[in-house]
Amino acid sequence: MTVLITGSRGKVATTLTPLLRSHGLTVRAASASPDKLTVPDGVERVVCDLDDPATFAAALSGVTSVFLYANPRHIEEFLAEAEAAGVEHITLLSSSSVLEPGADTNAIAAMHSAVERALDRSGITTTFLRPGGFAGNALGWAWSARTTGTVDHPVPATQSSPIHETDIAEAALAVLTRPELRGGAHHLTGPASLSVTEQVAVLAEATGRPLTVNSVSAQAWKESMAEFMPAAVADALLDYFTSHEGHPDTVTTTVEALTGHPARTFASWARENADAFRP
Repeated sequence: MTVLITGSRGKVATTLTPLLRSHGLTVRAASASPDKLTVPDGVERVVCDLDDPATFAAALSGVTSVFLYANPRHIEEFLAEAEAAGVEHITLLSSSSVLEPGADTNAIAAMHSAVERALDRSGITTTFLRPGGFAGNALGWAWSARTTGTVDHPVPATQSSPIHETDIAEAALAVLTRPELRGGAHHLTGPASLSVTEQVAVLAEATGRPLTVNSVSAQAWKESMAEFMPAAVADALLDYFTSHEGHPDTVTTTVEALTGHPARTFASWARENADAFRP
């Protein structure tokens, strides 16, 4: 079985690739710039730019399964090439945002929903992994935490159930290697709902230094994010922050059902990444 991994520079993909190799699978790591990839021995690097359909056919040749990053721009062309290549199964890294109210007008949810719908229309067996917020999103606070000991946020009381990226990779490993798990959708979360203030407190404990949260206006936060994300994505996040203010996020046991172990805590992620938040 040959598995094509798209988005191979991402944290989930870089964790998934060696896991698949350890299970004896042939892995093909795909990227728009494969020369920049660092991969385990025996992993082939190939060009596959999801914004460039001309790269699809060669990347998919001989592939049995695909771990797919959600990019709706040329999804129909990608799926046509996948069917022509004889791909049997696609695991999509989707998002729990598709489950939220107003998903059709939310930029993040709309992107993932468009890819899910295209996969539903295809003749390929598909599995949707729908994680919530990644624990690694907290790295966006690292520079401020290191330099000022503070984190700016527009809604410090907003809650999420951050999931460790390794748990997502291990869930992907399960559905890619166990045919009985193929098909359907899986809502993946961490083991607890935490506010931004609580997450920062966990980081403070892990780093052994005081960290505080500054409440800032939505506009100020959006302006600070301008160089990192499109305005529509920032607006979608602001809507999420507001709608989850003071309300516990959904927590599932899906990680344990797929992997056989409980989801890793945010505290464990914080300990692993504590140096990023220290001066």
